[in-house]
Amino acid sequence: MLCVFAVRNKFEFVFKYLILGNLVHFRHLLFSPHKSLFQERPRTAMNPLIDNEIVTIMLEEKIDFICSVPCNMLAGVLNRLHTLPMTHIPVTREEEGVGIAAGAALGGRKPALLMQNSGLGNSLNALLSLTKLYALPLSLIISQRGGKGEKVSAQMPMGKATPNLLKAARIDYVRIQKREDLIKMRRMIRKTFDNHRVTAILLLRTLWDETY
Repeated sequence: MLCVFAVRNKFEFVFKYLILGNLVHFRHLLFSPHKSLFQERPRTAMNPLIDNEIVTIMLEEKIDFICSVPCNMLAGVLNRLHTLPMTHIPVTREEEGVGIAAGAALGGRKPALLMQNSGLGNSLNALLSLTKLYALPLSLIISQRGGKGEKVSAQMPMGKATPNLLKAARIDYVRIQKREDLIKMRRMIRKTFDNHRVTAILLLRTLWDETY
């Protein structure tokens, strides 16, 4: 009886977040690869070689369902998603993506949420009360603003707070500062789905500054 109650509560939580997302065609998108809710306007890539490596890792680690919030640092990655064998749903707020990804995980998919660290605060309640509470896997692939070379002063406070927020939420994370660190991204994605965890991959601007 307790098991039935727990399963029922899990689906009620997911249903609530899906309703907030206003996704009438969610079921169709969930089970249809190569689908995108709408095509985003292309943005300028920072370093195509790094973007390709990030995309390759996601594909090789079998991520097949992505929600994303617009981000200039992740522009090159986002521009490639519509060509890949995965479902991509652009969202307007990070917690909306968390709810949709939870539904995808329940449907047997391997979801990721691509966003800026400035949106971490928006998503924490959903991550803790839904995804983490019910041990649903989710890989957070986060561009970390507010560090070296940041030109927007408003990004600085969240840039400094991001690691501590993840620690407080008990979300494991890695910082990717240079190309050779990308192996850590691969390992963290595997940890996400092997252990049904929420994990975070912080991509620093210095990663895209590397030359070959």
